[in-house]
Amino acid sequence: MPIKIPNALPARQILEDENIFVMTETRARTQDIRPLKIALLNLMPTKIATETQISRLIGNTPLQVELELIQTSTHTSTHVSESHMQSFYKTFDEIKDVFFDGMIITGAPVEHLNFEDVDYWDELCEIMEWTKSHVHSTFHICWGAQAGLYYHYGVKKYPLSEKLFGVFKHTVVKKDSILMRGFDDEFYVPHSRYTTVRMEDIERIPDIKILAKSEEAGLYAASTKRGRQIFITGHSEYDRDTLLNEYNRDVSSGVKIRIPKNYFPSDDPSAEPVMKWRGHANLLYSNWLNYFVYQTTPYEITDITPV
Repeated sequence: MPIKIPNALPARQILEDENIFVMTETRARTQDIRPLKIALLNLMPTKIATETQISRLIGNTPLQVELELIQTSTHTSTHVSESHMQSFYKTFDEIKDVFFDGMIITGAPVEHLNFEDVDYWDELCEIMEWTKSHVHSTFHICWGAQAGLYYHYGVKKYPLSEKLFGVFKHTVVKKDSILMRGFDDEFYVPHSRYTTVRMEDIERIPDIKILAKSEEAGLYAASTKRGRQIFITGHSEYDRDTLLNEYNRDVSSGVKIRIPKNYFPSDDPSAEPVMKWRGHANLLYSNWLNYFVYQTTPYEITDITPV
């Protein structure tokens, strides 16, 4: 089944070229079916790239998904045109009376700041509180996961001695987790961050279960008992060249940065990166949509049980 996106969204042509089944708003109106309503709070500066990456993953499912793009009103994006934001994004005030089967909160390049110093922190807190009554399952990514853990459970983030940058090996901790169903014993995930949360802090929270981890990257996946809040510290949605682009950007800017680990063949930045996380990424998102959204969300979406 397809993902429903706005008619003119730039991601549409990219996904169609990759044989991803997308459905425009016009065509979707002719179908008598309730799609899963998924909100994407896109905090990344690379708005179009992130839209495409997430759409690719949630579109790889037999379920019909209706994607709603959300932006914060307290921060103006400078990396994408104003016309793009006005055409395709809504603010929280415009959707706060709407119920969603699922929501994705992305990462953001604000790790150097304390949470309270982020210019849209108060608005993000309002949104995260709202998800407890208006969203059936919320999926937090990277800094979004750190922000969610801090807001909901008071878990602090800590600076790393250097940027965690590359593609790292992970293992499943909770073997009976349905979010991890079908995963290999070892799988790979890209990471790109300067801060981390500590496993021991998570282990002290009775309501959260650690699902997967990495010897090098630490905590990867954690979830509340019913999956109403899911926290993912890596970037399984990244494209093949996303870390390459970040590396070239930092080198061009004079930022001291190591070559991303386990990414280039023989650590040669001129070689094409090896993509070894696509299968895991597709499985992660399809498991979330199937088991934590579709299987348990009420048919009448307004019947979502507050937590």
